[in-house]
Amino acid sequence: MAAHEQIVTPKYRRIVLKLSGEAFSGGADFGIDPTFSIRVARQIKRVSEMGVEVAVVVGGGNIWRGAQAEQHGMDRATADYAGMLATVINALSLQDALEREGVSTRTQSALNIQQVAEPYIRRRAIRHLEKGRVVIFAAGTGNPFMTTDTAAALRAIEIGAGALLMTKNNVDGIYSADPRKDPKARKFDSITYLDAINMRLEVMDATALSLCLENKLPIIVFDFLADRSIERAVMGEPIGTMVSSRKSDE
Repeated sequence: MAAHEQIVTPKYRRIVLKLSGEAFSGGADFGIDPTFSIRVARQIKRVSEMGVEVAVVVGGGNIWRGAQAEQHGMDRATADYAGMLATVINALSLQDALEREGVSTRTQSALNIQQVAEPYIRRRAIRHLEKGRVVIFAAGTGNPFMTTDTAAALRAIEIGAGALLMTKNNVDGIYSADPRKDPKARKFDSITYLDAINMRLEVMDATALSLCLENKLPIIVFDFLADRSIERAVMGEPIGTMVSSRKSDE
């Protein structure tokens, strides 16, 4: 039994999981695929039952793309605020899926929308996690010109997470080029923050990467669609690509 307990001991006790808005669409061009919300909710439930404290940051690209709106002449700050509202919709969708799976969940928004979500308060978020609740962070950082990747890095640092888990769809890590377009693209099992920044790899934006670098927050980039992907990442199994201060995470 002792050996079995050792196998199931998670490497990380508190994590932030970053879900892109595109993932919520389930491969469609727009909207929310309910099967995605249920699938991710069930994975989060299994991880939570292992004693891992789980926070989630959601994007909103399946509903609104601020960059495209800006290209059509919309004020950038206004477009970004609209994108923050889109993340709230995704957060509520995931909250509902988690609660239907029996997982106690709280959504905290960086924008003040008290009818549907708590305001983001760091100490309250940590208390929810300590009580075994899943916390969903919506509305990014609450500031325009900041991505939800930056929000994920910031929230992970604020709550003292052991790792930031970045999910991708149909891409099992970080490559030297887009593997869907370049068959010669090389996958990295591990890479340093500086190499990721200098090589301009599409991990996350430079601000988010710099935050992780300065605070030595490990990032695990992996394919969400892989079997038991979140659970395997939490356990420390080799999955996807590890971004840290060293080329190999020991």
